[in-house]
Amino acid sequence: MSTLKKTDHILIISFLAIFAFPVLFAFRHLDDNRLTSWQWVFTGVSAEEVFFLLLLGIALSYVIARYPLFHPSPRRLPFALFIISFAASAFFWREPEVIVDASRYFTQAKHLEIYGMGYFIREWGGEIAAWTDMPFVPFLYGLIFKFLGETRLFIQVFTSMLFSLTTVLTYLIGRELWDEGVGSAGGFLMLGMPYLMSQVPLMLVDVPSMFFLTFSVYTFQRALSRGGAGTICLSAASISLSVFSKYSLWLMLSGMVVLFIVRAREDRAGAFRRGGAALCLTAVLSGAILFYRFDVISEQIRFLMSYQRHGLGRWSESFTSTFLFQVHPFITAFALFSVYAAMRKRDLRYAIIIWLPLLILLLEIKRIRYLIPVFPMFALMASYGLREIKTDEVKRFIVSVAVLSSLTLAVFAYLPFLRQISLINLKDAGRFLDSLDVDAVEVFTLPQKSNVNPAVSVPLLDLFTKKRIIYDYGPDNRPLPEGIAPEDIERSPLRFTWEYKNPAYYAFGDKAGTNAAMVLISGSREAVVPAHIRQRLRGYRKCREFEVFSDDFRYKTIVAVFAAGPPSP
Repeated sequence: MSTLKKTDHILIISFLAIFAFPVLFAFRHLDDNRLTSWQWVFTGVSAEEVFFLLLLGIALSYVIARYPLFHPSPRRLPFALFIISFAASAFFWREPEVIVDASRYFTQAKHLEIYGMGYFIREWGGEIAAWTDMPFVPFLYGLIFKFLGETRLFIQVFTSMLFSLTTVLTYLIGRELWDEGVGSAGGFLMLGMPYLMSQVPLMLVDVPSMFFLTFSVYTFQRALSRGGAGTICLSAASISLSVFSKYSLWLMLSGMVVLFIVRAREDRAGAFRRGGAALCLTAVLSGAILFYRFDVISEQIRFLMSYQRHGLGRWSESFTSTFLFQVHPFITAFALFSVYAAMRKRDLRYAIIIWLPLLILLLEIKRIRYLIPVFPMFALMASYGLREIKTDEVKRFIVSVAVLSSLTLAVFAYLPFLRQISLINLKDAGRFLDSLDVDAVEVFTLPQKSNVNPAVSVPLLDLFTKKRIIYDYGPDNRPLPEGIAPEDIERSPLRFTWEYKNPAYYAFGDKAGTNAAMVLISGSREAVVPAHIRQRLRGYRKCREFEVFSDDFRYKTIVAVFAAGPPSP
C-alpha cells in the first residue's frame, strides 16, 4: 500500500469517526438503553464540548498509530493492556452504585463477613435471600469484606482487576486462535464499549461473570490444544466457577461444545482425550455442588422459567442501542464484516468467537446487562475483521479511534450523568455520616411513586458508611406506592426489592444509651413524614440534606441526616 493510499485510508476513517458522533447524536431517540441512553446523558452535558474532545482524540489516535513509542512489544503487551484497562476503569470509581441490584450482592456478602463462610454456605437460599443469584461472586465479595474490610474501594479494585484480566484473556484467545494482531486489537477493543466501562466499578456480578466465562474459554482451549493434568484441572475449575457465577452463563457455556468440535476437527484423538477429561471433571465438581443445594437451585430455575424468561421481552433494549450507541460503531461494523471474511476463508475457528453473539441474536436476548459476558467474543469478531486491513498503521489508527472516542464519551458524558443520579446521595451521605461522632445510624424510608421498594436503599447506604446501621423493616415501611398495583409488582424486573428481608444485623438491639444519628430516605423534600417517625425525630435537628437527582428516573433517594440537638435557627 503506497503512502498516498495509506493517507487516504486514514483520512476516510477520520471523516467517518468525526461524522459518526453528530449522526448518532441526531438520532439519539433510538437509544433505549435503561441506564445510559444518549437521550439522557447529554441533558446536562455539552455535546459541543464532547465533540471537540473527540476531535482531539482522533488527532491523538494518529500519533499513537504512527510512532513506535506507543507500541509495546509482544512480551510486554499483556502487562501494558492490563495497566491501561485498569487505569481507564479507575476513572469510574467515583460513580455511585447506579443499579439497585447491588443491594442484594452487598447483603449476601455482608452475611459472610459477619457470620463466616460456613454460615454463608449453609444459609445461602435460606436466611440469606438468594433471589435468582448464584453464590460464587457474592462469596468473593464477602471474602474481601472479611479479610480486607467493608470498603467499597476494595470491591472496585477487585472488579477493575477482573475487567483488566478479561482484556488480557481476550488478547490471549485471539493470539492462540490466529495471531498477535488479532489478539492485540481484540484486547484493546474491549475499551471501545462505553457502557461496559460504566459497569466495571459496580458491585454486581456482570463483569466478574464476563471474566469467568472468558477464562473458561481460554483454559478449555489450552486444555484441548496442550493437555496436561494442571491445565485440565484449571479448565474444569474455571468452567465450574462460571456455572456458579450467573445462570445466564449456563447457556453461554455451550460455547465450550463449539470449541470442542472445532478442535476435534483438527486433532480428534487429542481433543476427545483432553476435552473429555476436562468436561468429566467439570461435571463432578459442578454436580457435587448442584446436588448439595439442589433444593434452592431447582426452585430458582423454576422461578426463572416462569418469571424472568417471560419478562425478557418487556425489559429489553434494542440491538440498535447496544451495538451503535453503547458500543463504538467501528467495532460493530468490523464485527459484521468479519462474518464475510471468515466465510470467504472457510475459517472453522471463527465459529468459536461468533457462537455467543449468534446465540444472542437468534434468541433475541436484548437486555444489555445479559450481553456483557459476550463482549470479549464480539471484540474478537471486530479484530478478525480488521485483519483484512494489511497496513498495521491503519489498523492501529482504527483501534485507537474506537478506544479513545469511547473513553471520551464514557468519561465526559456518561460519568457526569451517572453522578447526577439520586443514588449519589447515598454515597455522599455515607461519607458525611462517617464524619459524625455517633455510634450508630437509625434509618427510616418513606414510600414513593415508584415500583422500587425504598428498603433496598438501606444496604446501599450501608456500603458507603462504616457506622452501624439500624433499620426496622416493619409493617409501617411496607406499603405499596400510590398507583402501583400488586400485579404490577409481580411483573416488574424490580420485584426482588419487594421481597427484601431485613438482615438480623440491622436489628435495633439495646435502644438505651445508643448515640445515634437519624437518616430519612425519601423521594422528595415534600414527602409526608408519618407520625411515628416524627415522634422518633423529636430532639433531633436536620444537619445535612443530600438532594441531587435526575428526572429521568422515577425512583429517587433524597437523604436527610438528623443529629441530636435543638433545631437550627
